Amino acid sequence: MEGLPTTTKTERRSRSKNLHTSKPSLVMAFFSCVAWLYVAGRLWQDAENRKLLANLLKRNIEQKPKVLTIEDKLIVLGCKDLERRIVEVEMDLTLAKSQGYLKHQLPQSESSSQRKLLAVIGVYTGFGSYLKRNTFRGSWMPRGDALKKLEERGVVIRFVIGRSANRGDSLDRHIDEENSKTKDFFILEGHEEAQEELPKKIKFFFSTAVQNWDAEFYIKVDDNIDVDLEGLIGLLEHRRRQDSAYIGCMKSGEVVSEEGKLWYEPDWWKFGDEKSHASGSLLILTKNLAQYINTNSASLKTYAHDDISVGSWMMGVQAIYIDDNRLCCSSIKQDKVCSVA
Repeated sequence: MEGLPTTTKTERRSRSKNLHTSKPSLVMAFFSCVAWLYVAGRLWQDAENRKLLANLLKRNIEQKPKVLTIEDKLIVLGCKDLERRIVEVEMDLTLAKSQGYLKHQLPQSESSSQRKLLAVIGVYTGFGSYLKRNTFRGSWMPRGDALKKLEERGVVIRFVIGRSANRGDSLDRHIDEENSKTKDFFILEGHEEAQEELPKKIKFFFSTAVQNWDAEFYIKVDDNIDVDLEGLIGLLEHRRRQDSAYIGCMKSGEVVSEEGKLWYEPDWWKFGDEKSHASGSLLILTKNLAQYINTNSASLKTYAHDDISVGSWMMGVQAIYIDDNRLCCSSIKQDKVCSVA
């Protein structure tokens, strides 16, 4: 009986020692298991990645069996060099145009050879304005041989019109047929003739006119205006060799900002309170200003009306504003070079 307590104490010490010894083993076993799972997962992931890359490589080989040769590399390098040269040529072309070189030279069939014209006058017209055109041809605008003689004096007059929204339809054909008889149209191939496109039309007119004719002045005239042609020619002769001239009946005051009113401009707030621009009935630009429009046509914004559009473009250059009362077209003809038809 006395030996029992001694035996019990020994067993407890042994069990306690075994417990202390087994804890580190369990911890090591747990971390070993986690490490094994991690390594196994990475190996599986790497195997999947290798399989995916192998499939992609196989697909790429099937689609592009050709091996990239030295000649292929030279072609790529040649394309890059060609692209660089194209950019340089475009920059040179823009510079040349801004300095006065023309995209198209004057046709040399005329007896005037390379003599610079005094003016190109563009008279706006539309598809439904046949009777108006005939009225002009019978009044202030010459026709036939008289039109050719006027060009020999250095003045070109053309009816300006774009193309129909449905290219080649009856509207376009009628204009082409009329032009084949009268030879007095300037057709803007890149412009769609529509009332809402009128502000863009003036940009197309000046840009295309300065490419086709070398003149001192480029003039836009509305289709409801009668012109004293000799009076206009005299006015232009007096202004010869005057660069950067923006000539017209200048209008000043607030741009119309109230919607619903005549000549309402949605972007009125961009013009401030007091700005001037020439009336759209008849306005004149010198060659360098027309070239400016041509060179920068892609970036020039058009507004709701063509006269405001031109006025906004002239703000960006050192244009000389010339307000000539003779160009204020109204029903009064006295001392005027234009009047409302």
